[in-house]
Parts: sequence; C-alpha cells; structure tokens
Amino acid sequence: MSRLWDKGGTLDARVLAYTAGEDHALDERLVAYDVRASIAHARMLAAQGLISAADAAAIERGLTELAATHARGDWHVELADEDGQTALERRLTQLIGEAGARIHLGRSRNDQVLAALRLYLKDATTELAAGAQAAAAALDGLARREGETALPGYTHQQQAMPSSVALWAGGFAAEVRDDAAGIESVLRRIDRSPLGSAAGYGTPGVPIDREATRAALGFASVQEPVTAVQLSRGKAEAQLLFEITLLMQDLARLAADVVLFATQEFAFVTLPEAFTTGSSIMPQKRNPDVFELIRGRSASAEACLTEALGICAKLTSGYHRDLQLLKFPLFRGIDVAGATLAILPPALNALRFNAHAIRLDPGIHAAEEANRLVVSEGIPFREAYRRIADKLKS
Repeated sequence: MSRLWDKGGTLDARVLAYTAGEDHALDERLVAYDVRASIAHARMLAAQGLISAADAAAIERGLTELAATHARGDWHVELADEDGQTALERRLTQLIGEAGARIHLGRSRNDQVLAALRLYLKDATTELAAGAQAAAAALDGLARREGETALPGYTHQQQAMPSSVALWAGGFAAEVRDDAAGIESVLRRIDRSPLGSAAGYGTPGVPIDREATRAALGFASVQEPVTAVQLSRGKAEAQLLFEITLLMQDLARLAADVVLFATQEFAFVTLPEAFTTGSSIMPQKRNPDVFELIRGRSASAEACLTEALGICAKLTSGYHRDLQLLKFPLFRGIDVAGATLAILPPALNALRFNAHAIRLDPGIHAAEEANRLVVSEGIPFREAYRRIADKLKS
C-alpha cells in the first residue's frame, strides 16, 4: 500500500510500525474533521481555478461518503495507511478516480492534520467546559438540598471554624466554574487556521486563498506568518492539558474530602450501592471507588501535561516528526477529564450527608467569640484572642 510520500521504494515494515506507532488509531477521531477541512480546501482550489468545478464536486461527494461510512464503522484507518490523511486520500482516489489525486495541491500533511486537530479541539474544549459547568451545577444542587447541614471547617486537618455543606459545595462549585473558564480560554490559541502554511513555508507558485478556508471552517483568524504555525505546535495542546490538570486537581480535592467523609470514623456522608463497589473477601465492605479514582486520575492529567511539554522542549524551528507524539497525551488527557466529568454529577446527586453524625468541636467558635469581643468592647483583636485562649484553657 502506497503512502502520500512514497516514491516507489519499499519501506521496511519495522520502520512503518515504529514511525506510525499508534498514530493511525489516534487519527480515528479526526477523520470527520479532516473531511470538513478537505472539503473547504477543495472548494477553495476550485474558486481559485486550480481544479475544475467537476473535480471539486466529485471530491466533496467522495469525502462526504467516506465520512458517513467511517462514522458507521465500515472502515478504519489502518497501520498500512500510516495516518488518517493517507487513509482518506487513498480511499478517495479509489472511490472517484483521478480527481482524488488533485486534493493535495496547495497543502501538506502538516497543515492538513493541524487543521483537523484544531477543529476537533474546538469541539473538545466546548464539551469539557460544558462538562465542568454541569459538575458545578451538581454541586449547587447539593448545596440547595443540604446546605444548612453544619460541617467543621478544617485547617491543618484539624477542626478550625464552623462551615456548612453550602460553603463546602459552593467553594468547589466556584473553582470548577473557574476551571471551565480556563478551558474556554484555550480557544485563543486553537481558533486560528493553519491551512495554507503547508509544511511551514507556504505554497510558492500556488495562488491559494487562506481567508476562504478560514471563513469556511469558522476559524477566528488566519495564523500568520506561515512560519509561526509549526512554532505554535504544542502550545494550545499544553495549555489545554494545563487547564485540565487544574480541573482534575480541584475534582481530586473534592473526591479526597468525600472519601474521608465516607469513612466509618467520620461517617459524614453515605454513598449508595449504585456508586460504590464491594470487596471480594469482606462481605460488609462498600468502597468509594468512583471518588478514589477521581482522586487518582488527577495524576494522569498531570502526566499528560508533562509529556506534552517535554515533547516540544528544545525543538528547532520547522516541523519535526516528534510533534506527532503530542496526540497521545492530548487525547488521553481529554478523555480522562471527559470521563470524570460524566460520572461526577450523578455521583454527587446520589451523595447524602448524615447531619446526626457530624460533631463540631466546642472550641470551633473561638475566632467568632474573639471577633465579638472586639466589636462589643472595642479592645484590640490580640487582647481578645488571648482572653478566649485563656478561657479555653480553663
């Protein structure tokens, strides 16, 4: 099977396996986006008189059919294809003939895959931000249901000041909404069309219209100059993974609280059987696995960020095959966050606080009492602080 760069030689199968790696499988999620970008590119070529209107129409029909059959699972990107771009062009040419071989004029796999990736990332960031907002809404619901339930507020893992379910859930809801805003902010780097930059130096001798493909695909701007496109690789990816990491760390802290609150020693919360698992040896056990794994998967998000940053560190300018490796940590980070955001709202909706089991230490109101002394007697706070401390000792 020939690839887009084949010149008639025979590629060692071990080289294909190593260089393609899992790229062909990762490209499965980009096929529909690659089709969209390729149709926009074909229409632009026809408008510029670089291919005939008949060829452009055939390309569009063929690509639309390939997108539909791929969505049905009738075909997949294979290792022999090397990547999704080869898979589409090869199948397109088989389907419509010579017109399919005209689609690559004025572009490289570099801007082709990046256009598909950025279209995918626009959808992914929107979905993740919406998922974070849904998690925050579930926390709001918990605050409404049980907001008046008293909780101890902790510092240094010791009871410190009085709190409530409303304050506890509200604090996390506010931070998760902040995480949603952080995820949305990544669009600034994603929403730029790379089409027309080709391998990083434009398309000399081919009068393409970069603005036409930008408008057709809904990108906010054309990325200029063309040499900036490859230099930008990894930045939007790392920024998204950074925001995902912050989100997952917030959710991990929430989960850590729930796991602690669910212990028999605390017994602050009850988790229903539908959201717990059992032990293979201890009949009495119900385990808070969902929240434990939310806590643990924050490490996965951080690892994806570290990998993405490491891939791009100290690369020289221009395109490098190393950049292909960004897909794995990027997609894994997105998937980890997406799966977590899908399970969290129903888990929170099932959570119940046990007000009868929550005991506040009598000294938990000490700071409030000191404040009242200052207000009622007009004494310095430090004097009020000492008085309350002495009172607690007696």
